[in-house]
Amino acid sequence: MDKGYSKNISLKPYNTFGIDVRASQFVSVTTADELRKALLADIPRKFILGGGSNMLLTRNIEALVIHIGLKGIEITEKNDQYALVKVGAGENWHQFVQWAIAHDLGGVENLSLIPGNTGTAPVQNIGAYGVELKDVFHSCEAMEISTGHLKTFYLEDCAFGYRDSVFKRHLKDQYVITSVTFELTTTHHLLHTGYGAISSELEKAGIAKPGIREISKAVIAIRESKLPDPAKLGNSGSFFKNPVIGESRFRQLQADYPEMPHYPAGTGLIKVPAGWLIEQCGLKGYRKGDAGVHKNQALVLVNYGNATGAELYDLSCYIQDQVRNKFGITIEAEVNIF
Repeated sequence: MDKGYSKNISLKPYNTFGIDVRASQFVSVTTADELRKALLADIPRKFILGGGSNMLLTRNIEALVIHIGLKGIEITEKNDQYALVKVGAGENWHQFVQWAIAHDLGGVENLSLIPGNTGTAPVQNIGAYGVELKDVFHSCEAMEISTGHLKTFYLEDCAFGYRDSVFKRHLKDQYVITSVTFELTTTHHLLHTGYGAISSELEKAGIAKPGIREISKAVIAIRESKLPDPAKLGNSGSFFKNPVIGESRFRQLQADYPEMPHYPAGTGLIKVPAGWLIEQCGLKGYRKGDAGVHKNQALVLVNYGNATGAELYDLSCYIQDQVRNKFGITIEAEVNIF
């Protein structure tokens, strides 16, 4: 076996749910050459592992698990309006956001404290509090799994949608992102404070004219009040996507549930918070064994200690059934399930 390759490794430290499954083989790569060598190794199955924040592992992984550890943050271009910042796929997302704020670069402050690494952020088109990754995305470099060739994908290539991208659809399992380049503002930052919770948090802090640092602090305070720290309580952030339904169907539901929160989602479409739907089913704080629904945010499933991935998956299916039975709405998992 090549140097750096290990056998029968626990993946508990490598996934934010803290699920104790094992990898038959494991290697952590820190350069593009190491990644290429691992991808082209004569081993039948490969499994790519980033920050482990958007996955639920339900069984042992009989494959070579390749942990992406490519680091580095570099300003590649800068003028009086914007800067292009290239970030290694293995960089922790929140630490990158804090780096940007420390360098007075705007655009990612609303995405503070989202768990995971930078390389997987475009796959999901992560978003929070009125901002999505696509709003600051310039390009990414990705390695083709079958050949080891590097390719650059620009914004128009990525087909970003709500928690969606080309990497989740027809290019799924074909590329590994090695770096992401962001276009961030250097002056005249466009501040997104319209999300109600941010406005309330800023008002509570007595801040009338916030900057990117104050917005980041407000977002962190909001997230910490609602979401558990994965280091203390295993979770993967929001487990379900917010469903989008037709306006006519929404009006029917609104007649029975006039207090149902909702947001426009395009012509004739309405987005309904999945957390609200789950809470209305009486499942906020629900627990079965060590698998549970968080007491402060029904959108978050948690591992209270020794839950298996299968137990958390069964809980997610139970929640989907309850929401479907009560509202006739199917909520989809945002988390990737293996």
